[in-house]
Amino acid sequence: MNNILKKLNDFNELVMFKHSIFSLPFIFIAMVVAANGWFGWNLLFLGVLAALTARNFAMGFNRYLDRDIDALNPRTANRPNVDGRLSANSILSFTLLNAAGFIIVAFLVNKLALILSIPILIVIGSYSYFKRFSYLAHLILGVSLGLAPIAGVVAVSQTITLWSVFLSFGVMFWVAGFDLLYSLQDIDVDKKLGLHSVPSKFGAKKTMLFSKIAHSFTVFFWLLFVINSDGDLFAYLAVIVSAIMLSYEHYLVNKDFRKIDKAFFTVNGYLGIIFFIFIVVDKF
Repeated sequence: MNNILKKLNDFNELVMFKHSIFSLPFIFIAMVVAANGWFGWNLLFLGVLAALTARNFAMGFNRYLDRDIDALNPRTANRPNVDGRLSANSILSFTLLNAAGFIIVAFLVNKLALILSIPILIVIGSYSYFKRFSYLAHLILGVSLGLAPIAGVVAVSQTITLWSVFLSFGVMFWVAGFDLLYSLQDIDVDKKLGLHSVPSKFGAKKTMLFSKIAHSFTVFFWLLFVINSDGDLFAYLAVIVSAIMLSYEHYLVNKDFRKIDKAFFTVNGYLGIIFFIFIVVDKF
C-alpha cells in the first residue's frame, strides 16, 4: 500500500495536479453561460474528467519528451521523470491511458465532442515539440488551455459560439502571457541548451513587454466575451477584477524576479476562481 501511495504521489508531482486550477474554471464558465445557469450533475462530472484526462495527457507527454532537457536544468532535475522515480515506460503508459480516457469521456458527452477529441489531443500534445524549434511555444501552450471554453460550450450545446471563441482567445493570451513570465526563470538554461524561448531570444525586458501586451489582449477578448454573451454587472466586474489582478502580477515580477512563482501560481490561480464566481453570480 505504501508503494502504491508513493507512486501516486510521484505521478501527482509529475503532472503538478494542483495546476489544474488554471483550466477548470474556464471550462465551467463556458458551461454555465451556454446553459444560462446550471448545466447538470452529469456534465459536471464528465467536464471534470475531460479536463483532468486532457491535462494529464498533455503534462505526461511533455514530461516524457522532455526527460533530456529536464535533466540538464537545475530547476527541473529533481522531477520524477528525471531522478528515476518513474520510468519512461510508466510515464508513456500513463500518458496513453489518459488520452484514451479523454476520448471515452468525449464519447459519453456527445458526438461533436468525440469528433473534436483527437484534434484537441494533437494540439495540446504539440506544445512539447515547439520549444525545440519555434518561439511560438508560449502561444501554443495558450492555445492548449484556450481550448477549455470551446470544450465547455460543445459539451452543453454541441455548437461553438462567438462568445466562446472570444473567451478562448482571452484564455490563450492569458496563459501565453504568464508563461512568458514563468519562462524567465530558465532564460540562461534555454540559451545554453539552444531552446527556442522568447526570453532566451529577446531578453527579460522585452519578454515582460510581450507579456503585458498579451495580457492587454486578454482583457480585451474577455470584454468581448461579456458583451457577446449578454453579461450583466457581475460579468463586467469579472473583467475589471481580472485586469487588476494581471496588473498586480506584473507589478510583482517587475519588483522582484524571485516572486515569479507567487505571480504564476497564486495570482493566476485565484484569477480563474474569482472570474468563475462572478460569472456564476451573474447567471443565477
